[in-house]
Amino acid sequence: MNSIYKYILFLCITLFVWVIGFSQNSVIDSLTNELSIHQQKDTGRVKLLNTVAFKNYGLDQAKLRKYAEEAVTLAQEIDYPKGEARSWYLLSIFHLSKGGLDSAMTTINKSLNLYTKIDNLIGVSSCYDLIGTISRFQEDFEKSVSYYNKALKIVKDKGDHMKAAGFIGNIGAVYSTMGEYDKAVTSYMEAIVIFDSLKAKKKSLNPLNNIALTYARQGRNTEALAYFQKCLSGYRENGNKIFGASILLNIGLVYSNINEYDKALLHIKEALEISKELGNELEVAKCFTSIGSAFFSKNEYDTALSYFNKSLEISDRLGSKEGRYNSYTNIGNLHLERAELNLALQNFKKSVEVSTSSGSKRLIGNSHIALGATYYELENYNKAFDNVSKGIKIAEELSLVNSQKKANLVLSKIYEKQGNYIKALEKYKLHKSQSDSLLNRESIETITQLEFEYKYQQERDSAKMRELMLINTVKSTSQNLEQSQRNSFIAIIVFLLITMLLGGIIFFLKLRNQKSKNQKIVIEQKLLRSQMTPHFIFNSLSVLQGMILNKEERSITYLSKFSKLLRATLENSRYKTVTLSKELSAIDSYMALQNLDVSTPYNYHLSLDSTINSDTLKIPPMLIQPFIENATEHAFVDKKENKEISVQITFEQEKLVVTIADNGIGINTDLQKSSNTKKSLATAITSERLEMISKDFKMKGSLSIQNRESFGEQGTLVTLVIPYKINLVQ
Repeated sequence: MNSIYKYILFLCITLFVWVIGFSQNSVIDSLTNELSIHQQKDTGRVKLLNTVAFKNYGLDQAKLRKYAEEAVTLAQEIDYPKGEARSWYLLSIFHLSKGGLDSAMTTINKSLNLYTKIDNLIGVSSCYDLIGTISRFQEDFEKSVSYYNKALKIVKDKGDHMKAAGFIGNIGAVYSTMGEYDKAVTSYMEAIVIFDSLKAKKKSLNPLNNIALTYARQGRNTEALAYFQKCLSGYRENGNKIFGASILLNIGLVYSNINEYDKALLHIKEALEISKELGNELEVAKCFTSIGSAFFSKNEYDTALSYFNKSLEISDRLGSKEGRYNSYTNIGNLHLERAELNLALQNFKKSVEVSTSSGSKRLIGNSHIALGATYYELENYNKAFDNVSKGIKIAEELSLVNSQKKANLVLSKIYEKQGNYIKALEKYKLHKSQSDSLLNRESIETITQLEFEYKYQQERDSAKMRELMLINTVKSTSQNLEQSQRNSFIAIIVFLLITMLLGGIIFFLKLRNQKSKNQKIVIEQKLLRSQMTPHFIFNSLSVLQGMILNKEERSITYLSKFSKLLRATLENSRYKTVTLSKELSAIDSYMALQNLDVSTPYNYHLSLDSTINSDTLKIPPMLIQPFIENATEHAFVDKKENKEISVQITFEQEKLVVTIADNGIGINTDLQKSSNTKKSLATAITSERLEMISKDFKMKGSLSIQNRESFGEQGTLVTLVIPYKINLVQ
């Protein structure tokens, strides 16, 4: 039976891919046919040539160049500067895709001069944007940001929110390359919010990819893979090969980071074939580097070295500083592993030189750490300490956990050689804790679940596409029934075959869906503590969207606080326990965000027993916040002023007792006004969590909810007895 299902699935996927390719080619074929009919040398033919050239972008780069060059010649012949400017712009894109940065810059400047002469501001902004991108690849970051901001100013003045979002995302890409990761993610999120508000799903794929790439650089592999899988789904839908090659390569790099080398090679080699097909040498060099790294990790050193040298040859020819840095660093690591220390030292010195000239903090920090490790092996401990110290300072500034881990291990060894055993132990403990945080069992399980959900979603989307194809087939068959008896007979046979095929697919998907539900039940409890209320997230994004569209100055503050809260919640959810201080900090951020969105702020009070050290006391995350959120959503429905929420934390008979009190309508009134399904679910989930946590911690936990009317007061009182642990090591 399994073989039958696999065969059916293979037929459907093949059909799906063929339909996508056919639909794209049919558009291009239609335009090409129109072009063959329109032989008159006028502006209409120039526009057609440029349109056909643009449609071939990411599909057939040779045709892009062919039609754009023909458009340039014709536009010059008939004196059509706007059409000529567009053609030069398209040729610049072609050269950029091939890694020809100097040629790309020359052609885009020709386009910019023409657009400026005819005072076409939209064209000028597009040129500024592309100059910013080319400058970023040339590692001229100051120039890149400057041109992106010029482009952004023009489109903002024009009220073009779609293009503004694209330019904001490009600015984020520069910050990411420079190692300014917080600024980068903020820019990407701002772009995504705008795209989502405009219902431009495809446009949001680029900032989504860049967020994933930023997380990957920080060693946050679970989050990176989640974003990359979303982007891969988008690539499968729109078929842009340039974007697809980039996504596949990035997914391969994440798998390499978690030691899944076979999966890594599978994705990277697919990216390599697409890049070769497109003639994109920069991407080919990156693929060679990534394949070499995978073989290096598998201890196949000769194979790895051959790929590193291939990448270095291309990077030298194209003048790519980042490509040269990666090649020198990888070759140095290989020689270091083989104990060929002098060869390793030569390559790491070159990587320091290249990274310094590039100005990228991330590359500078990593190159100094690698050079320091080599000096340690050569027993030159002073130079080793100087270089590693420079590198770890940058790694800590940029939150590069993997780089900090490597640096702390080398520092531990240096201190040990110098006889400073206390410092050596301190650095080794840091190295060990950072190693554990980078790759733990929960991360692997989460990544596996993400893979499963992605594949399941992909199959379900394929089924929807096939269903749409079936409907279209039926319509087409109905229209052609009168043509001939033979056509009618064939149409009926095709209809029956597709119906049988669809029935098999639906049965297969139902079986997969049931398995998915069973697996999700096992994982659900782990996810519960890491999920924020979707209502709150969507509401916050809607509020932020409104602020941005109304150009309110407080939108920046709101976005900053929302990002901080979201990041704190995601960080806390990765751990079984967090310090009480971190949990309270997340609650403070939540209340600060809520008060930005209401006309009358909540009066929020926190009372912490003086005997409690919130930095050493550790509790399970996300136990207190749901009840505060319930209070803000339900307790003050009819109350607009004097909204009080107080949290009191005390020790009573060695029990950690948390009370959350509000002066709202009270729990009985609340239950009468609403079915309160969400509230009941939150209470049930918390009760179940406390029951499991009590068994795990071997400490009693409980939950009670009371109406304060019974005490002669107004509102609701929630009392939590939370199991805890005390961390004595600071």
